[in-house]
Amino acid sequence: MRILSIHGWHHDIAAALFDDYNLIAAVQEERLTRIKSWGGDVPWLAIEEVLGIAGWNRRDIDVIALGCGIFPTRYLRFSLGRDLYYTMRRWFGRERRTRDIVTLAARRGIGDPNALFRSDLFLADHSFRPDTKICFQNHHEAHALAALFHTDWDDALVYTSDGVGDNVSYSVRCLKGGRLDCHLGGDMELTGHPYRNSIATAYMHATVACGFRPWRHEGKLTGLSARGKPTLTPELARHFWTGPDGVVKSDFKDWRSLEKGVRRVLDGHDRETIAASIQQLAEDVILSALRFWIERSGMRQLALCGGLFANVRLNRLLAESLPLDEIFIFPAMGDDGLAIGNALAFLLHRDGLTTWLSRRRRLDDVYLGRDYDGVIDECLGSAAGVKRHGGDPAGLATDLIRAGKVGAIYVGRMEYGPRALGSRSIIASPHDHAINDNLNKRLERSEFMPFAPYVLDEDAARVFEITPVNRYAAHFMTITCAVRPEWRDRIAAVVHIDGTARPQIIQNETNPLFARILRRFRDATGLPVLVNTSFNVHEEPIVNRPSECLRALLDGRVDFVVTNEAVYTTSRSEPPLETRHAAEPRDFVDGCA
Repeated sequence: MRILSIHGWHHDIAAALFDDYNLIAAVQEERLTRIKSWGGDVPWLAIEEVLGIAGWNRRDIDVIALGCGIFPTRYLRFSLGRDLYYTMRRWFGRERRTRDIVTLAARRGIGDPNALFRSDLFLADHSFRPDTKICFQNHHEAHALAALFHTDWDDALVYTSDGVGDNVSYSVRCLKGGRLDCHLGGDMELTGHPYRNSIATAYMHATVACGFRPWRHEGKLTGLSARGKPTLTPELARHFWTGPDGVVKSDFKDWRSLEKGVRRVLDGHDRETIAASIQQLAEDVILSALRFWIERSGMRQLALCGGLFANVRLNRLLAESLPLDEIFIFPAMGDDGLAIGNALAFLLHRDGLTTWLSRRRRLDDVYLGRDYDGVIDECLGSAAGVKRHGGDPAGLATDLIRAGKVGAIYVGRMEYGPRALGSRSIIASPHDHAINDNLNKRLERSEFMPFAPYVLDEDAARVFEITPVNRYAAHFMTITCAVRPEWRDRIAAVVHIDGTARPQIIQNETNPLFARILRRFRDATGLPVLVNTSFNVHEEPIVNRPSECLRALLDGRVDFVVTNEAVYTTSRSEPPLETRHAAEPRDFVDGCA
């Protein structure tokens, strides 16, 4: 069965394609519009992209799995009066473009989204078969199942948290004894009175209070939080707490009062204090809630999803403070991950839990976009001002990195989710903290944001505090951990002010070129990590098409690009070969293994 799974909302919209349980492709709309966190409609460009990757067309689709997102008003069933109102506005060219089904369901007291959607009209307008089945899925169930599906645990606690989805901000599910029970955040909340208790939304308002963009720059506060003191946390904690039932509580009755209450506490303070205070609140409240559910359920495996768990410092605290055997955070933890979760929810309801559990598998990678291998070399090789270098790409790239150059790796399929994981990554030497200033200036990024390291699987535990609890999560840069003291000065570019880093553990099988470059660098210098940061300029999505890669090279964002076939430089970035190791301190070569 061919399943098109989509998520349409005000931000982070995406599409995914499944052939039954086989995930064929997944693409975020922002990668195609080139506007960060793009949303506000159905992800039409992403739909065409995933169909193109698979070689399918719309008439090949058997099922469309949807979340209760936003849709053009033409496809929604309103009350008679409201329907006439929208029809008249459409006639006069003043149609309200989209509405969300959740608000409509709550106002009309209808718990079944299918009853509010004109499926036949939607299918006809967009060239799908008339017998294509449309199925709506619960927001937090989709988050939860995306995480749970990519584990092999017999027992697990699955916890989700975000701004709001289907009228709630949290969900709790427990897998035990062949049953998956929902304790919080199911469909029963869709038409209920919303309870505004979202820590993620409070974090968003703190982001705005610091002068950053909401639902986009929350990671900046996570980075800043180590630089301030949480002096405002006690006052924030008067509004948010964990109840005796393990549910996060607040004293706000609507979104407006939540915004006013949080901003009243935060406004007028410096951004370091704001960041430290909201981070401490999030850690205190979520740790308390999860401790309750861990103790109640007896689970020792924890799966997390939802936008709040983009907070890598929070994830580290949970891994180190709770009695866990393993933690996993789905790599596309934000709303873009719902495009995958919606299909998995459909499959669970179609097949039942026993079959669904038997089809689970651990993630090796999230390379789910279009593969431009070959095309990228045609693009770069034919461009004026770009020189192609023959020989071994891994060896040449390593030499350039050792000479102090900054490169980009562009191989295989595009990553899915917010992290660059070696397919569209910028790579550089980690030994000199000055590289941070250089890179931040070239990429127009905030000076306080740390860069991440990538490390080979066999080296991870000797450089970082990697344990069986956090190792799986560390394959996808969804958690921080301590850097071992003896390495902190030697890899200063990837160590944050609190002595932690956000590593990506890699294996030869998932990205051979990425691994070969690092192994050659390690063998030549004794340093077992390289900088890995996303291949993009600040406020732009990660580079996707070859033309975007070429533009970055010509603009001097990077000094070279390495592909599976060759290394490419411009005349201004090419170093003299006789000085290629001049930037490398002599004592790196010996005694670092």
